[in-house]
Amino acid sequence: MWDDGWDRVTKLQARYLAGDHDAAMVAASEVQRLPATLQPFVEEPEYHFYAALARAARCDSIPANELLQQLEALTVHHDQLRVCADLCPENFAGHTALVGAEIARIEGRADDAAMLYEQAIRSAQESGFAHVEALVSELASRFYAARGLGSIARMYMQKARDGYLRWGANAKVRQLEEQYPYLRTDEAAPGSTNAMSAAIEPPELATVIKALQAVSSEIRLEMLIEMIMRTAIEQAGAERGLLILSDGRTHRLAAEATTAGDAVRLQLSDAPVNATMLPESILYHVLRTGETTILDDASAEPMSNTDPYVGEHRARSILCLPLRNGAKLMGALYLENNRIARGFSPGRIAVLKIMASQAAVSLENARLYRDVAESEAKMRRLVDANIIGFNVWDADGNILEANDVFLRMVGYGRDDLVAGRVRCLDLTAPEKHDDAIRARIELAETGRTKPFEMEYVRKDGGRVPVIVGFAASDANGRKGVAFVLDLTEQKQAEKKVRESEERYREVQAELAHANRVATMGQLAASIAHELSQPIASTVISAEAALRWLDREPADVDEASRALDSIVGGANRAADVLGRIRQLVTKAPRRKEPVAINEVIREIADLVQGEARKSGAQLEMQLAEGLPFVEGDRVELQQVLLNLIINALEALNDIDRVRRVCISTTETEGACVLVTVRDSGPGFGPNGTEHAFTAFYTTKATGLGMGLSICRSIIDAHGGRLWATDSSPRGAVVQFTVPQRPAVSSREAQSTDATDAD
Repeated sequence: MWDDGWDRVTKLQARYLAGDHDAAMVAASEVQRLPATLQPFVEEPEYHFYAALARAARCDSIPANELLQQLEALTVHHDQLRVCADLCPENFAGHTALVGAEIARIEGRADDAAMLYEQAIRSAQESGFAHVEALVSELASRFYAARGLGSIARMYMQKARDGYLRWGANAKVRQLEEQYPYLRTDEAAPGSTNAMSAAIEPPELATVIKALQAVSSEIRLEMLIEMIMRTAIEQAGAERGLLILSDGRTHRLAAEATTAGDAVRLQLSDAPVNATMLPESILYHVLRTGETTILDDASAEPMSNTDPYVGEHRARSILCLPLRNGAKLMGALYLENNRIARGFSPGRIAVLKIMASQAAVSLENARLYRDVAESEAKMRRLVDANIIGFNVWDADGNILEANDVFLRMVGYGRDDLVAGRVRCLDLTAPEKHDDAIRARIELAETGRTKPFEMEYVRKDGGRVPVIVGFAASDANGRKGVAFVLDLTEQKQAEKKVRESEERYREVQAELAHANRVATMGQLAASIAHELSQPIASTVISAEAALRWLDREPADVDEASRALDSIVGGANRAADVLGRIRQLVTKAPRRKEPVAINEVIREIADLVQGEARKSGAQLEMQLAEGLPFVEGDRVELQQVLLNLIINALEALNDIDRVRRVCISTTETEGACVLVTVRDSGPGFGPNGTEHAFTAFYTTKATGLGMGLSICRSIIDAHGGRLWATDSSPRGAVVQFTVPQRPAVSSREAQSTDATDAD
């Protein structure tokens, strides 16, 4: 019964193209009596298309009192085509525009008709439908001829003739040439490089119809691939065939068919294409240009005789056809026959081209069908496994049906559902109402929504975080299904992660504080020495001031200078104590603008005593005009203190000059670079790789945490800390800290200058 429907649609098409419009209308009536047998995506649109064109052609010769009835019938066909065009504009936009142009022509809307003819031609060109482009050009030519625009009409009719020739409709070309002698040309029909122009004899036409029926009726991808390959091998008389499928970036072998006697053996595959399978030069030429390539004898063709595959397999007859669904490249069909030259006749090639065009459409449909089926199966498994909740709602927002998972989420029972007490809006948290309304609008426009997060209000007033997706169950989105996933466990896990991260930061801060206290304990003797100097100076100055005041008369000027010295010494001692208190006090991290040179000078003052005790020179090469960095001042002091103390300790066992140099500079990427360089023995083999590893140390009494903590601090500031060996000796430790964008270099320079004063 299905074959009968297809045959009658084909008959309708043939009668119309032959110009027998009355017979075409009879064929359309026959098809109309068999609507249930039509395939919705193949035959039904073709029926409406050619039935509409046949009816439009008859409108030119019917009485005026019948015109309205014909126009109403035309509008029905047009509406059906518009539905198809909405679903798949690549396949049906040109058909719809052409029928619209014919309706505008009949109604006398000449400007609209001209615009729609052009739109139909453009759509046909973009979709690669040569026969539709030819048909539109023919009807546009007749339209312009009727309006007295002969030159334009001739141009369009020439386009029509060329389009039919590309399609291989030679009988139609001869018909047009007989009607319009100016179309005749002495050019020979294209040869083996354009096999579509070859005439298809009646037996081959029957073969084409049979092949198209078989290919267009199969929706399962694996079965479709097998049908395409067996049909291609049989129709081409090929020894071997490959189906190459493309996803736009990669090309993979989907199937290989070979002949064994009278049988065809098929092997499904999913492997990248390589040079051992076929001549890659030919394949990529076809994929790049979208043109069919036919080689009568590959070994004698300049295009292929250098390809390794051709020489190794002694390839002879080769045919490679692109598979296109409109403008989309689906892949290629490769066929070869190495027994004879010129193994693929023009008639066979014409059959294969037509079949390849339908195969591309069917492959795309089968892929979509497979993807939808897989998505539905995954969703069904989730629902069946009671992992995902779902509910069905109506236009008023009443939830009509729901599974147990959903009811448990929102705390309602099935009795509440039956009584109509569960409504979508009541479940939605008030602050999420706008999101829900936007989702309903998207649903009405597209038939589904992207999943989005929201909160449901449970029956007991509690909240449950969920992710929701909607799918419409009618054309306007007023009824649908919601799929709901409970995010409670995920949110709890995220909370635990946040708490763990917060605890990690607290522990890290404790370790950093302990490290600072330990370092200050290590420096206790040096710090005591630093404090003893201003204290001793203060005592001496105080005694001198008393003596100057005890004189007769008192020497007030000398006493005043002594008192100034007392104030300076006290301030110096207070500064040292203040820096110690800063480093020892435990306080939360704070970000503020920091002048890095100032921090280096403060730490250098603090460790001068330790440097003298080690017999080391402490040098500074600080760049002027550095921008502020943003960070925690105390933590940056700790990093510098650790690096300088480590450098000083590394100098204890060497006999040469002991030197530690701290330098700063501005680097690319809006960072400030700080370098601490020493003249010690360096890190040793693989030392730089392990230096920052927790608990790794080369000191007999070290814990191995100092550098690890320093790296954590710099990482938290968005910078980087690393170490290298210096040439010819010594070690270099460097770190970067991002600049603070809002503060200019001039401000930083001013601050540094003030500090220097």
